[in-house]
Amino acid sequence: MKVEFEELTDNARLWIYQSDRVIARDQVDLINEEIDSFVSGWAAHQVPLAASGKVFHDRFIVLMVDEEKNAASGCSIDTSVAFIKHLESTYGLRLFDRMTFSYEKDGVIYTVPKERFKQLYQDGEINENTLVFDNLIKTKSQLSEWKKPLGNSWMKRFVS
Repeated sequence: MKVEFEELTDNARLWIYQSDRVIARDQVDLINEEIDSFVSGWAAHQVPLAASGKVFHDRFIVLMVDEEKNAASGCSIDTSVAFIKHLESTYGLRLFDRMTFSYEKDGVIYTVPKERFKQLYQDGEINENTLVFDNLIKTKSQLSEWKKPLGNSWMKRFVS
């Protein structure tokens, strides 16, 4: 059952899928429509999940479930993964590459492979204060920590 983002509790569980490129505006609109349709029917053991989702920053697909109402099960999570794979193939996206990192510089978001990220750091293009996106956050309340300085993130180990 689709729930508006604002109605989800701060403990709502979330999953972030990062595209390796900017998603075209017309595709964002279509993907958001597909997400709305998916979360409207998303269920765990035939019980509807209070769920929401959308594309953030033309690059990140975020799905959320309010587990205080009904917890996501292994099967429902598998269903969401199949849905994300459908989006990948339909829109020509790469959403499962965990070795690409996104950072923000001068108000622009960039996504680069791990090796390039390390090179940017070594070249001084990014530094400890560069804002990076921590796609491993787990709850809605942690969205305030989604962007953080590289020096305070788990990604720091890849540049040191």
